[in-house]
Amino acid sequence: MRKQKSATEFGFDRYVKGRLQKVIAQVKGKRTYIRLRAVQMVVEGQLISDVAQLWDITIRVLYNWIKTYLTNHQPQSLFDKPRAGRPRVAMQLTDNRIAKELKRSPMRLGYFVNTWTVATLADHLNKRYGCAITPRTLYRRMKAMGLECKRPKYFYEEKDPNRTQKKGRSSES
Repeated sequence: MRKQKSATEFGFDRYVKGRLQKVIAQVKGKRTYIRLRAVQMVVEGQLISDVAQLWDITIRVLYNWIKTYLTNHQPQSLFDKPRAGRPRVAMQLTDNRIAKELKRSPMRLGYFVNTWTVATLADHLNKRYGCAITPRTLYRRMKAMGLECKRPKYFYEEKDPNRTQKKGRSSES
């Protein structure tokens, strides 16, 4: 069995422990934490095979993380990179257009409601701008804009005890 390289033989400098420890204490993501912690364990002298087994990764992946770290000796190199993700639906619906339509009265536009619901607004935007946006997607977009979607509050009141007299009927019947 081959002897594992020491931290200096890998190319780690003497400041690596402090840098890794500082970032590990602040990191929020699980995947990033695992990468940083695995590299730190190798720096501390643990066997690569043991570290890989502990974190349920292949030895090749661990070597790749070490290589990534050693390219510039910055823990941030092990962070997740931004991903493109799915393209946005209804690109013509900008935040400004959504906000502008929210200011308009749905009653004046022919809807039988006096406040916007997400479903009603999505229907209106689909007709007005000729795009296909679902209420769920519109809800997420509005939430990202900092808007809150709440159900309207209904106020119920007790019946007026003098109601029959006001309506012109006598209460003696």
